[in-house]
Amino acid sequence: MLKLDTLQVDLEAEAGVVRAIDGLTLAIERGETFALVGESGCGKSMTALALMRLLPDNGSVTGGDVLLQGDAGTPAVDLLGLSERAMRRVRGRRIGMIFQEPGTSLNPVMRVFCNGAAATETYTPLRGAAARAKALQWLQRVGIPEPERRMADYPFRMSGGQKQRVMIAMTLAAEPDFLVADEPTTALDVTIQAQILDLLRQLQREQGLGLLLITHDLAVVSQMAQRVALMYAGQIVEVASAADFFNAPRHPYAQALMRALPENAHRGQPLDAIAGTVPPLWQRFQGCRFAPRCAQALPACASEVPPVQQLPGGHQVRCWLPMLPPAVAGAGVGLGAGGGAAPAPAPGGAESAALGTIDRSVAQASSARPLLDVQDLSVSFPIRSGLLQRVTGQFDAVRGVSFQVAAGETLALVGESGCGKTTTGKAIVQLMRRTAQVQGRALLDGQDLFSLQGAALQAARRQVQIIFQDPFASLNPRLRVGELLQEGLAALLPEMDASDRLQRVQTLADQVGLRRDALARFPHEFSGGQRQRIAIARALAVQPKLIVCDEPTSALDVSVQAQILNLLRELQRELGVSYLFITHNMAVVAYIADRVAVMQRGRIEEQGPCDELMRFPQRDYTRTLLAAVPKLVRVAA
Repeated sequence: MLKLDTLQVDLEAEAGVVRAIDGLTLAIERGETFALVGESGCGKSMTALALMRLLPDNGSVTGGDVLLQGDAGTPAVDLLGLSERAMRRVRGRRIGMIFQEPGTSLNPVMRVFCNGAAATETYTPLRGAAARAKALQWLQRVGIPEPERRMADYPFRMSGGQKQRVMIAMTLAAEPDFLVADEPTTALDVTIQAQILDLLRQLQREQGLGLLLITHDLAVVSQMAQRVALMYAGQIVEVASAADFFNAPRHPYAQALMRALPENAHRGQPLDAIAGTVPPLWQRFQGCRFAPRCAQALPACASEVPPVQQLPGGHQVRCWLPMLPPAVAGAGVGLGAGGGAAPAPAPGGAESAALGTIDRSVAQASSARPLLDVQDLSVSFPIRSGLLQRVTGQFDAVRGVSFQVAAGETLALVGESGCGKTTTGKAIVQLMRRTAQVQGRALLDGQDLFSLQGAALQAARRQVQIIFQDPFASLNPRLRVGELLQEGLAALLPEMDASDRLQRVQTLADQVGLRRDALARFPHEFSGGQRQRIAIARALAVQPKLIVCDEPTSALDVSVQAQILNLLRELQRELGVSYLFITHNMAVVAYIADRVAVMQRGRIEEQGPCDELMRFPQRDYTRTLLAAVPKLVRVAA
């Protein structure tokens, strides 16, 4: 249905020409789900933008073809050869796209029904009331609560997950033949994610919908995809059926990604993160691009470009190792055919001893005064209507929430999108004063944050920081990354001189897995996952006592997620920092959280120790959440 043949994309940058995609070839059948996975910055989203002809102004396709098959008996169309006017008839109608960042994909000055109706009128024959009815129908299908009322809202009044669902509804309302889904479930909680994935499967059965699924969630890939392609540094390094990819990954990079999954680690032990980062793509590569990070690298890997090896069952690997005898190929650490599972760190070592010390300190802190004590927190938003937008009611987003976070402890706040998790976090860091009515108390070291003003409030901001869910919307597009990271230091730590600030920023870049040359670039030059790392570095810059982490790993791929989780645990061990960890990733919760609080419709339904709540949930809602968690399955061949 869709074929990309030796696709090559170049980007003009200050450092030179960036070869974002280098000779990419793949073919997707009608009705097939083809997953494209890999680290942030490897070229996955750029591939999607290239085939949709939506590259940024500094990007261009310099080679290859993108062929879209028509109806039976009609020849394939080369999308790269179409005029822009002809391409507009393809976008939306024949190929729909769900973008990675919903907040930047919806018109902020148009209400939800205007966004939806405009998309429906553009891509279907429906007009007026019929287009609006179609948009409402799809909002209902993707699980928007109270869709009739929410259609009159602006996008900024919706949570990240709700905006993602609106964008999915707008795309699917045109009922395209082929769908490019770039991280379609990143911002969704597990129950809505399951609902959206079921909807996509239904559309595939009914309409033969082809799906290019770009994601870092390997559990979703294992349940959805028939075939998988693994990308690294602009190239495809492995293509296989889902069964072969998850049962017997052959490339060392694929094996390392499997080991970095939180569900493959033991609680209290560091994740097996992949050292280093994806190399800059403006350089000329001599050998294998993964060789500097590969524990199994051979001398040939540094000097000779590995060929693409054809293995049984259509399995393709760009690596020297599959050419070797099995005994040699299995000498490194891997999974399945590539070797055994990664060895767990020996118990009783320095790492486990340090973690054990933290666990005891957390238990001691819990019996004393907590670092954060939230008491009867309620947040209400005014409901406005009419031409003059008079207040006609109020919406209670958070209703009487109470919880505590001890020094050095991680409390995970979980629940469905729109249940009030993010609103709770923003209220604690004093970001709701002008837009909502906040009641209750939030005591930080015994000091009520809600009563602070002026200099006292600014001093408290150094102690409490937040990592926002949407990294692009939270970064100033006019500042370079180095300036963004130094901005908070200059405001909250004025005693630091310029050289100390620069040194702190460089250290932060190393800690979160950013190359130092990234400090001179602007936010729009990065992928979604890389921007999330910038946001995390900014929150860590002033070394706060408490960090509200609003989906801090949702936009991160598996390997970077492992780096960030290891970093958060290391900082907790060294500095005693506490985390209010807002997330829908239950595997991350099981790995990092000491206690869990489950929210539903603005209230906390259940809270308790992580292990106990995960194994013996008391409420039906908690059981439903846990049952909806996608699990990495070993696909039957």
